[in-house]
Amino acid sequence: MTENLPTFINLTEFATSNTGGQILFATDDFFAVAENLISDADPIYIADKYTEYGKWMDGWETRRKRIPGHDWCIIKLAVACVIKGLLLDTAHFTGNNVLKFSIQATILSSEEELQIPPRNTTVGSGASAEDLDRVEEIFSEKWKEIVPVTSLRPGLEVTRYNYVKVFSDKPWTHIRLNIYPDGGIARLRVYGEASPEKPPAHKLTDLVSMLNGGVNQGYSNAHYSHPRNILKPFKGVSMSDGWETARNQNRPAIIELNEDGTLNFNVSEWAIFKLGFPGSLRRICVDTSHFKGNYPGDVKIEGAYLEKENWFPGDKVGWTSVLKQNPLEGDKEHWFDCESDVITHIKVTISPDGGISRLRAFGYISPF
Repeated sequence: MTENLPTFINLTEFATSNTGGQILFATDDFFAVAENLISDADPIYIADKYTEYGKWMDGWETRRKRIPGHDWCIIKLAVACVIKGLLLDTAHFTGNNVLKFSIQATILSSEEELQIPPRNTTVGSGASAEDLDRVEEIFSEKWKEIVPVTSLRPGLEVTRYNYVKVFSDKPWTHIRLNIYPDGGIARLRVYGEASPEKPPAHKLTDLVSMLNGGVNQGYSNAHYSHPRNILKPFKGVSMSDGWETARNQNRPAIIELNEDGTLNFNVSEWAIFKLGFPGSLRRICVDTSHFKGNYPGDVKIEGAYLEKENWFPGDKVGWTSVLKQNPLEGDKEHWFDCESDVITHIKVTISPDGGISRLRAFGYISPF
């Protein structure tokens, strides 16, 4: 796991746009629109880039407030989830950063969501008086406060990452980010555990999808990108949007063939995932999209039923085969039929190293 950082950053992230997060409302988007908050890309700075409204910034930046109140926005999370922690990244906002913030949360129905006025996602815009009147109908100012008013550090390299642990065991579908009184934040990340509805026992379901509660619980290497990415619901957009390891330093200098004609890599990397619900697997997809010269040579998948909810390093697990070792190709979806007993966890092993864009594990939940 990552050292010297809060453990919650290894959980699933539910606010970014390519997991299904969405900005539904913002009081002001004058310098930079709130949608930048949930971009998957790292924030960048272009020194000489300006718009007709002022300096271009890769984040959400509101105008300097000259009226009573403070700015805020509403974010729809990818799925109902228990929020365990947040990252507010103020990168490049050094004299225009938000001074303080707070977070409120709620479970909002689709009917209530319709009360929110449509977004105007253009620089130089702001909510009209009519928009503000309409959004009052969902009473967001009364939502549960899960992070009290908290100071933010400016966006210098050594102070830009503001990690905040959240002490709440309830699932939420929407959050309200309050900034005091105005200013800019580059990115917001919301880490937690999904709390989905249980699918019907007869329905073939992607049991490892983050939307169904699948979560990464361990890995051997995540040098370039984290294995939690491969559980996202949509197609990957780049190599950084998947799981990519470093080149295994113990890989053979010369790769040879085994007696059965398979390649002998001798080394491997692995990641362990808890399924959203215990179930038996029937079909697996290993997608190497965008990985063209750095895809794994092969993959195998094992499963186990753990009596406890979480896997921890050092646990002795009786893994059994779900998918035997199969060769992979670059930039391609690989579909495999399989059959497993009821399991709670899977172990994905790639040899010798490389990158996977997405993993799908379809099966039927256990009725018990």
